[in-house]
Amino acid sequence: MTNGRFYVYYTTLGSPFFSRIDRFTATGAPFANQAAAFAAATTNTASPTTLLQFQQDFDNHNGGEIAFGPDGMLYIGSGDGGSANDPNERAQNLATLLGKLIRLDVNDASSADGDGLYVPDDNPFRANGNPADKIWAYGLRNPWRLSFDRVTGDLWIGDVGQDAQEEINFQPALTAGNLTTLRGRNYGWGCREGFIQTP
Repeated sequence: MTNGRFYVYYTTLGSPFFSRIDRFTATGAPFANQAAAFAAATTNTASPTTLLQFQQDFDNHNGGEIAFGPDGMLYIGSGDGGSANDPNERAQNLATLLGKLIRLDVNDASSADGDGLYVPDDNPFRANGNPADKIWAYGLRNPWRLSFDRVTGDLWIGDVGQDAQEEINFQPALTAGNLTTLRGRNYGWGCREGFIQTP
């Protein structure tokens, strides 16, 4: 941590609900390593910059974790909008950020590269424009946890199941040789949970 910036992923109160990713900047040095330390003593609460905001259908399945990958990009797990069985068919729809793994370049603050702010140049649906340009993978139900293996760089996604089973999705660490084959993965929801066809 050298620039004092940290990122918060939350759902707004009221109706409609919005999921929001905000960036805050700590004041003072040295910077602590945990957001709790910033919030307790050194956060400039007037500093938030909203990187992304999108509307939720219901008040559940809002996802819940963000993490920086070994590639320096910010990954965000987004739920399918809620209720049960993805009634609005969001997870397979690239025209919405619901039911997706979102990938942002927090250092891309210019549209000079031909896309919107914070859009990585190698995202799989970049050419489709907003909001698909921010999608890394799709077909998720409620990815409330995601984690990069600190040794290998592999990505593990904990996706909440409908009733009888849970799902863990796996993406090998990105390399120059496998980037094309790994980006744009479809993890199946709401057509399947793992190998099981949904009703």
